[in-house]
Amino acid sequence: MDRSAVMRRVKARDTGPERRVRRMLREIGAPGYRLDWKAAPGRPDIAYPGRRLAIFVHGCFWHGHDCPRGAREPKTNGHYWRAKIGRNRARDEAALEALAARGWRALVLWECALRDEAAAAARLRAFLEGAQAA
Repeated sequence: MDRSAVMRRVKARDTGPERRVRRMLREIGAPGYRLDWKAAPGRPDIAYPGRRLAIFVHGCFWHGHDCPRGAREPKTNGHYWRAKIGRNRARDEAALEALAARGWRALVLWECALRDEAAAAARLRAFLEGAQAA
């Protein structure tokens, strides 16, 4: 399969990690979210507009995480991919700052952190409960 065919298959939404997070939210009793809500800066993967909460589910490679999967170098066209991932990181940071400026709270869940579902569910629960206390 050539590179362009591989890239066409990469999904922007409804990824496996996103579906896992949504399942966790249902299990902890936190339905009522919006998906890919365009009205919020950065277009969060999951948003609770009334509570001003945003959840981003980041793929480690695409968003330049410091884990083994995110830190691996592409074998071809490395200059392009380093620049692309750098732009993604800058865009992510700008989105978080814009959300904070508008009074939103944001949580970033990394793909690798979802391997420990109990810990990820605990982070989600604490994030949602912290919003209720505020």
